[in-house]
Amino acid sequence: MSNSNSLPEGAYDALDRLYDDPEERIADLQEIRPSERDQTDRETVFKALGNEKRLRILEALRESECCGCELQVVLDAPQSTVATHLRTLREAGLVKSRKKGKWNYYRIADTAVFELLDLADAVQINE
Repeated sequence: MSNSNSLPEGAYDALDRLYDDPEERIADLQEIRPSERDQTDRETVFKALGNEKRLRILEALRESECCGCELQVVLDAPQSTVATHLRTLREAGLVKSRKKGKWNYYRIADTAVFELLDLADAVQINE
């Protein structure tokens, strides 16, 4: 019962009723727990995806690389708003940029983001 001190209240008692060896089950559960780093990285990605304007940017970039000024048209928003959303997408590792002259061009960093978007489209919301 050494692990019971670090568990939420009542968790050990519940596991003790469910399993012959609750200590082994606790060890198994603690082993599959995601690392703090993995959890933080996932949270950053999903927060970046959790905004309508950023989703519009990603969909625009599905077709091709775009200049920042083109993304202003897509969002119907000022440069500062577009820049803020692009920074969030870059920090999440979803978008990359390159500079050509005085223009910045943006592209998808990894097409896996489209798999996430397509899966989100496939999820049915039951009311």
